[in-house]
Amino acid sequence: MRLSVPWTALVFLLVQGVLPASPVKKIGNSMGRFANATLVRLSEFLSAGYKKGVRPVKDWRDSTSVAIDLMIYSILNVDEKNQVLTTYIWYRQAWTDEFMVWNPEDFDEVKQVSIPTANVWVPDILINEFVDVGKSPDIPYVYVTHEGLVSNYKPIQVVTACTLNIYNFPFDVQNCSLTFQSWLHTIKDINITLMRSPQELKEDHSLFMNQGEWELLHVLSAYKSFSLDNDDYYAEMKFHVVIRRRPLFYTVNLLLPSIFLMVMDIVGFYLPPDSGERVSFKVTLLLGYSVFLIIVSDTLPATAIGTPLIGVYFVVCMALLVISLAETIIIVRLVHKQDLQRPAPDWLKRLVLEKAPVLFCIHTKHRLCSMLSTHSSSSSSSSSSASSQAASDLERFKEPGYGRGPCSLHHTCEMGHTGLVGLDGLGGPPNHHHHHHNHPHQTERDGGGLLGGLGVPPVVDNILQEVTSIRHFLEKRDKCREVAKEWLQIGYVLDVLLFRVYLVAMVAYSITLGTLWSVWQIV
Repeated sequence: MRLSVPWTALVFLLVQGVLPASPVKKIGNSMGRFANATLVRLSEFLSAGYKKGVRPVKDWRDSTSVAIDLMIYSILNVDEKNQVLTTYIWYRQAWTDEFMVWNPEDFDEVKQVSIPTANVWVPDILINEFVDVGKSPDIPYVYVTHEGLVSNYKPIQVVTACTLNIYNFPFDVQNCSLTFQSWLHTIKDINITLMRSPQELKEDHSLFMNQGEWELLHVLSAYKSFSLDNDDYYAEMKFHVVIRRRPLFYTVNLLLPSIFLMVMDIVGFYLPPDSGERVSFKVTLLLGYSVFLIIVSDTLPATAIGTPLIGVYFVVCMALLVISLAETIIIVRLVHKQDLQRPAPDWLKRLVLEKAPVLFCIHTKHRLCSMLSTHSSSSSSSSSSASSQAASDLERFKEPGYGRGPCSLHHTCEMGHTGLVGLDGLGGPPNHHHHHHNHPHQTERDGGGLLGGLGVPPVVDNILQEVTSIRHFLEKRDKCREVAKEWLQIGYVLDVLLFRVYLVAMVAYSITLGTLWSVWQIV
């Protein structure tokens, strides 16, 4: 049956109307919007049939080589008490994914594309020293090249355990390690290499913020393979982060105040030892140093396994201050109130007054007198001023308790019991002098006084007794002064001797510590 011309024209129009309607319907489709998007087509091409849970190699015998790199950005915290180092690093790792390969000519010459990290296989490389999860930003993408090279770059706040040696504080250098290794895969599956050469890694300080307390010296790298059961071997890459503390703050706030206090303690030896000002001065220094230690105790690092050398330095300085105070107390005790001292032993006088000055080159200017006086009667006939002073002391001599001290007990200058010496100079016969010397209480028994038998009035007899008492008192005072001179001279010599020993000990100790700290600073 033949169709008429009108019917043929109608069918032709209907066919022409259907053909253009079809593409309009396709554009409205969700897939049609990205039909010409190259990156979408590339992403669909790469994700088609991709298994992110399988190691991306075509031959399972081939190991995946992961190249890593590390750049230190900042040292955030060094916790000496808990032995923890907190750093902020830029970490980079790259590997080849054999399933992420395409021909750039098929995709508008696109040679690199970013893909979500969750859609690709990522090696399980961790840091062994991790002790806490740091606050690191989440980077959700990785770069993939047309040859299958996957680059994963991300910043990480690393909180790691580190063995911190604080013995050299504040001139200490710390060496902390960051060990990267696959937690599960052996070296047959995942091997680790360096992205840059070890020398470039060591000298790279371009990103480090060099304004804090710690200074980055260098970063060393070392590759090692190890086995736990002598069967399966694991690969690890260890980075040694070597940092050094800047000691200026601690030198100004810890060392200099301590040095100043110790210098003032040395200067305190130039105060007269026979005055009480030296004792009070050194006690004030000791109290000031104690307050200083309380203030700086929070600044010193505290660990349970060791004490920094500067802490030992402070303790030794405190001990030196205590020894200095004890030495001052001993010297003041020797040179103060010498009239109550016993006579100095002969061995002490020979050792301190004769041998020590020669052996230690103590000049005579440090002595109180060059030689001890050998004539005790020279002061009784010196001058009228001495007589007036004796008259004032005579009143104390007449007191019942006077003369009972240690000085009078150990001398032959007892008052009123040595006889009336020197009366022959007053006109008395020599036999009377001898008689009264052998019998000191003869005068009182006769009842007539000293010259009662000669017809001398009692008033003259009393005057002679007073003169004799004055002479005996002057003799006793001279001998007590001799004892005082001996002890005072011994005290001065011992003071110079102990000062030199103290000074030598402090200088040697300071030079030793200064040398050690200088060497540590240079290294």
